[in-house]
Amino acid sequence: MTRRLIATFAALTLSVCLTGCIGKTRFPAYYTLHVPPAVDAPTAQGTRPSLAVREFRSPAYLRQGAIVYRTSPEQIGFYQYHRWAVDPREFLTKAIIDRLRATGKFAEVTAYDGHSNADFILSGSLDKIEEVDYEGGVKVEVSLSADITDLRANKAVWTNTALESAPVEERNVPAVVAEMSQAMDRAIQKLLAPLNVSSISRLNPSFPK
Repeated sequence: MTRRLIATFAALTLSVCLTGCIGKTRFPAYYTLHVPPAVDAPTAQGTRPSLAVREFRSPAYLRQGAIVYRTSPEQIGFYQYHRWAVDPREFLTKAIIDRLRATGKFAEVTAYDGHSNADFILSGSLDKIEEVDYEGGVKVEVSLSADITDLRANKAVWTNTALESAPVEERNVPAVVAEMSQAMDRAIQKLLAPLNVSSISRLNPSFPK
């Protein structure tokens, strides 16, 4: 009888421990960026070039899937339970394609698949998308860079960079991601604003006027 009681007590204890452990299991939260949809502009008149867009690159630490924060210029941290549902590079590439299509200045804007007959190709980098926790307060930073190559002439015809930052009023990850989205939207606008399609076309004498 004593042995049975001991075995029963041990089983109950194990069951309570397992229930407690399962109850405390924490699952990751997943996030994606959001920017307003592009607004279509009137289609440009005359001959328009075509453009292919490579998937944006990024430093290795931004490709780990976790949302990144910095506690100093030299120290990078990763939120273990707050991760990207959509790779920010993929999101950015699609957003850039949508914005460029909406300008109406290109005959075609497509994602580059390694083989393209486009007149120009845009290559870019998501250099920074992170929470910054030093220099007082909390803020986010988004940094982009891009260049366009004339495939006929095999030379760069345009380049630009954009950096946006914004303070985070609420100290939680959803608020951080919301600010990242807004900073991303502003950075995309700043990156593409100086792009003059007529000018880059004129740089290639072989392009039909």
